[in-house]
Amino acid sequence: MNREEIFNGLAESPKVDVCVLGGGINGLSVFRELALQGINVLLVEKHDYCSGASAALSRMVHGGLRYLENGEFSLVRESLVERDRLLKNAPHYVAPLPTTVPIFDIFSGLANGAVRFMGLTRRPSRRGAVAVKLGLGIYDFLTRKRALMPKHAFRGRRATLSRWPALNPDIKSSATYYDAWVSQPERLGLELLKDGLAAGPHARALNYAELVLAAPGRYELKDGVSGVVVTIEPTLIINATGGWIDIANGALFPSTSKPAPLMGGTKGSHLIIDNPALMQALDGHMIYYENEDGRICILFPYLGKVLVGSTDIRVDDPETVRCEPDERDYILQSLAFVLPDIRIRPEEVVFQFSGVRPLPASEDSFTGRIPRDHFCTFVEAVDDGPPVLCMIGGKWTTFRSFGEMAADLTLERLGRARHVSTGERAIGGGRQYPSDRDTWIDDVAASTGLSRERMRTLFTRYGTGSRQVADFIAGGADHALPHPDYSARELQFLVRNEAVEHLADLVLRRSTLAISGELSLDMAEAALALLAAEKHWSLARADHERKRFLTLLAERHGVDEETLSARNEQRSALCETTARSG
Repeated sequence: MNREEIFNGLAESPKVDVCVLGGGINGLSVFRELALQGINVLLVEKHDYCSGASAALSRMVHGGLRYLENGEFSLVRESLVERDRLLKNAPHYVAPLPTTVPIFDIFSGLANGAVRFMGLTRRPSRRGAVAVKLGLGIYDFLTRKRALMPKHAFRGRRATLSRWPALNPDIKSSATYYDAWVSQPERLGLELLKDGLAAGPHARALNYAELVLAAPGRYELKDGVSGVVVTIEPTLIINATGGWIDIANGALFPSTSKPAPLMGGTKGSHLIIDNPALMQALDGHMIYYENEDGRICILFPYLGKVLVGSTDIRVDDPETVRCEPDERDYILQSLAFVLPDIRIRPEEVVFQFSGVRPLPASEDSFTGRIPRDHFCTFVEAVDDGPPVLCMIGGKWTTFRSFGEMAADLTLERLGRARHVSTGERAIGGGRQYPSDRDTWIDDVAASTGLSRERMRTLFTRYGTGSRQVADFIAGGADHALPHPDYSARELQFLVRNEAVEHLADLVLRRSTLAISGELSLDMAEAALALLAAEKHWSLARADHERKRFLTLLAERHGVDEETLSARNEQRSALCETTARSG
């Protein structure tokens, strides 16, 4: 069902059981939950799916080791269960991540942890070996029945520096445990959307659309692409806008019983660094370390580069967040602390991103102590308008259980029953995941005529969904693009099947071209030309889109047109070297 069909359908029949506001990971999760129960549900996202906080996570899928000292044991337990479910349900995107903690003290952090656990205020301090050992012991205990990954292990100073010689030599020891990471969180969110839409015509979703208040208790839906406006009549609204919850409540539901502010988000910024010495120093592990001020930081291999982060700063306006120069300096300083002999040149920071953690409102002076748990609350209408269920808090790892919670409350309010459980339900390209990937790849390559290497790349991007992509590529005339791992038919498939409306959707979220630091100006131009042809844009419209994208890339991600042009030359030089060696 395309945009025009959705708006025409709403014009004919404006009633919907549930309207979900927000197409981030939590909104997509509750949409999928409700769609699978047969609920007439409409999801509305003002921008693109997974374009806010859900595109700015640390790419970790974890239990939250540091939440233990806040006493959030139930959250850690739930997160570990959901982490293990994702390892099974989305193995194409979620994989184990060996994680090593450099330790600089022995007993430090015990008193601090006890005081924080009791809810008293105290500045964070460095966690010593005993505190880390205690936390990892609890981690192992909470996962003992599933035991999907090895238990934690300690190394002394000599063994640690033998394995990771670039680490700060002041360390006393290290501990290694296992969590997980997600390669393409935006795509996993899109697969939740597709799973919900596949439930039937009762499930509909729109990006670049906005719910607006027409009159007390009456709402209109405005299409940001065509400008079409229709009236809708939801029985219940779910506010899943994350850091925008209070803003949306104030704009859309002024006649509801006004609660105190619900959200108090903090900004987290990350850098993507292309430095071979840094990559080698990690030896395949995530380094989970404390900066000198006690702030937890991470760095780990990500798509051939290294991801480093993050900051934790209170923000009032989630719409305009970006990684500021002082945050970039802080992240690089933290990196210099833990790996003092590695130098990062400015041009080696190939991408940066920032997002707002959707945390509950809190007066705590230290952001690290703000609870990371999630809950739902109803805001009742005082006129004829619908009640609003607000999804408060939440971390990326627990999106499924949070969506399940919100869906169950919604079903109860509607007097409907749950028919489908999602706890063990595979997501998107994780369905029918082969135990022998090589044989599966060989079979699809043989049936489509694609090379085995190309099929392997597609499988990495889409899991078992790569069969549909491969069939499409093989079904028409294809041609190469400036990036050797992509072709025109693959991008056409994404544009036609994944609600791509802008170049940023294609380059930032449907693919990893930008975040991996592999986007060149030539590739951006080729992707734009393809998108413009698919959308039948005029030259003026395409030029406007080009300027829009380049401005966004420079302002939000630290990549300007000059940098993209330089990558053209790097790509050409690489191709020439490859050709000569061949």
